[in-house]
Amino acid sequence: MQLTHLDEKDRPKMVDVSDKEDTFRIAIASGTITMSQTAFHQIISQQTKKGPVLQTAVIAAIMGTKKTSDLIPMCHPLMLTSVNCDVEELPTLPGFKLTVTAKLKGQTGVEMEALMGVSIGLLTIYDMAKAIDKSMVINAIQLESKSGGKSGNYTRT
Repeated sequence: MQLTHLDEKDRPKMVDVSDKEDTFRIAIASGTITMSQTAFHQIISQQTKKGPVLQTAVIAAIMGTKKTSDLIPMCHPLMLTSVNCDVEELPTLPGFKLTVTAKLKGQTGVEMEALMGVSIGLLTIYDMAKAIDKSMVINAIQLESKSGGKSGNYTRT
């Protein structure tokens, strides 16, 4: 089986999507970060020294989504039409779940963009709260669903 990111001589290449039709594509990814009760409380009460952690994480997630092709070598630069980030408080962990939805009309999918957005958003939470709790753990960064394109729809069960 020939891998799509290798040419016939096993050299790395970016997949040629020039003959693919534009389709409407959506990808949703999520991940969690767990932390101490003290860190969780300081974040939700906006008492951290570095400022509003969750708002900053949302901005970082959007920026990370937009910069995916700069960081992952074979990703195509994409003209995203929408990026949405949602943060859910999980007091029983304690921690947060971050979900990113990326959309476009184009020739290739947005799964990597949604996953990158989640990763960067969670790393931003870690960065802004590490002075309170260095033991935070980022977990379960995963694709929740995708639609559009040749491979069709996917929903995590």
